[in-house]
Amino acid sequence: MSDRPAAVPANPNFSSGPCAKRPGWNLKALQDAPLGRSHRAKVGKAKLKLAIDLTREVLQVPADYKIGIVPASDTGAVEMAMWSLLGARGVDLLAWESFGEGWITDAVKQLKLADVREFRAPYGELPNLKKVDTKKRDVVFTWNGTTSGVRVVNGDWIAADREGLTICDATSAAFAQRLDWDKLDVVTFSWQKVLGGEAAHGMLILSPRAVERLETYKPAWPLPKIFRLTSGGKLIAGIFEGETINTPSMLCVEDYIDALQWAKKVGGLDGLVKRADANTRVIAKWVKQSPWVDFLAVKPKTRSNTSVCLKIVDPDVLAKGEAAVAAVAKGIAALLEKEGVAYDIGGYRDAPPGLRIWCGATVQAKNVKALTAWLDWAFAQEKAKLAKAA
Repeated sequence: MSDRPAAVPANPNFSSGPCAKRPGWNLKALQDAPLGRSHRAKVGKAKLKLAIDLTREVLQVPADYKIGIVPASDTGAVEMAMWSLLGARGVDLLAWESFGEGWITDAVKQLKLADVREFRAPYGELPNLKKVDTKKRDVVFTWNGTTSGVRVVNGDWIAADREGLTICDATSAAFAQRLDWDKLDVVTFSWQKVLGGEAAHGMLILSPRAVERLETYKPAWPLPKIFRLTSGGKLIAGIFEGETINTPSMLCVEDYIDALQWAKKVGGLDGLVKRADANTRVIAKWVKQSPWVDFLAVKPKTRSNTSVCLKIVDPDVLAKGEAAVAAVAKGIAALLEKEGVAYDIGGYRDAPPGLRIWCGATVQAKNVKALTAWLDWAFAQEKAKLAKAA
């Protein structure tokens, strides 16, 4: 049985959302928040506009794309896009984890779209992207599967001369992976992922083609107020200048601004990607040395550098069945939480039994390295417990 490690991660927060705050963060960073002021006052609108402008700068969003702050986190942003844009033509829906499955459910059972094609893959794999009609049809997909740890490599599979729209849920990819903006018409994400912001606020980014669809197409179904992006057949421009549909938390806005300013200090998008990649390399090196664990992602090039999902491959544990695998994975997560070493590293409830370790840009590689020794130790404890129970 492995020895109990001596070094403990300085920050035990490895949750995949809400994610760890930036290094050095404390409440003093939010002291400039205009609390008790209207978000429609000059100071409130200026803060919201600054959040949008910094988002464009750090994410390297094209100048002719619109960026808006919308309600209900990434889920609200995706739903807003689907309810406002889909139905104009056939749509291809992709799913290789739980959130992609959710978008399929909404399109088929809620919107009841008639012309739908579904492309699925099991956890750990991607669908056959070559079969997706990105030329003639709309496409809805996640860039990074948060609950499977599998991402698309790039946007090469998307037609440059497409007639439909691409709607991309990029919530665990934005700020840690490079997005091919020329292949994306709608991009959504939330503040609480890669930058470790606070929850409940989503971002909706629209290409000129998406704006054109909004202004020329009217869905057959009624739209709730918080989904409405047009008025009188024209885009509500204010939404993309800081005039939010509903009341945002100015404390959360200040926190997002702080995270974006930190992102600039660490090298902008290049720096953020490097940090996430460095964290994931620590995991990859450890996996090679630990025979009991492996990545859930089958192909190395599709491995996420943020939501790193792991599976137990120890033959003794596997021989005892899925319930045993689940018990060991759950035990590891519980034991390391009890020790104050790592919080919230259990696999997603709909995913295969395993572990999920957030390696986004706000996480530090030294803490990931310290965690890996504890993972080995915790596995040894749980395997011994399993053997004793037998």
